[in-house]
Formats: sequence, C-alpha cells, structure tokens
Amino acid sequence: MDIKGEKQISWFDVKKILSGKEKEKELGYEQKNALDHLRKFCKISEKKAASMREDLEKMDKLKEKHVNSIVNFLPENLDDLRTVFAHDRVVLSEDEKKKILKIIKDNR
Repeated sequence: MDIKGEKQISWFDVKKILSGKEKEKELGYEQKNALDHLRKFCKISEKKAASMREDLEKMDKLKEKHVNSIVNFLPENLDDLRTVFAHDRVVLSEDEKKKILKIIKDNR
C-alpha cells in the first residue's frame, strides 16, 4: 500500500467514513471499536460541526489540526481550551480565546 498523502480530519469525518464502510463490508476489530467510540462521544450533529469548523477556520491563527481538536473535544472553558493548545506554540489573546468558546457555545 502506498501512502499518497496525509490529511487531518475530525471525528465526525471518521464516523461518516466508517459508517459508509460498515454498509459495504464487515469492519475489522479496531474499526468496530473506533466506530462504537465515535457513536458514543460525537455529541453534536454533523451540520453543527461543519458550521463550527467554518467559523473557526476564519480565525487566522488556527491551523487545521487546531480546528479539528476544538471540534472534537468541544472545550467548555478556558482551561479546557488551553489543553487543546498544550503541545503547540499558539499565542491567542483573551478575546480570541473567548471568541472560540463563543463559537462552540453558539453551535452546540
């Protein structure tokens, strides 16, 4: 198998892909476990996740991986949001952090 590229995707995209594959054929053990986990923990609709992603992508300082992490984990406060950026050097003002939390709250 050749790897032609990599792209980070959100849990909602993974859930959609695995659900489609489940209809075509039986999933492997790991795939079944992943899909079961996603069904339990993806708490918002795909439409709301897409809207949230669109709003977050308008912020220049956020990379695609940050947007995916925010959409996946849905931080509820500043401490949770800091956890998303714990391993990256992203400098966000307090206003930008509050804007991210507002986007999440508005799209829940």
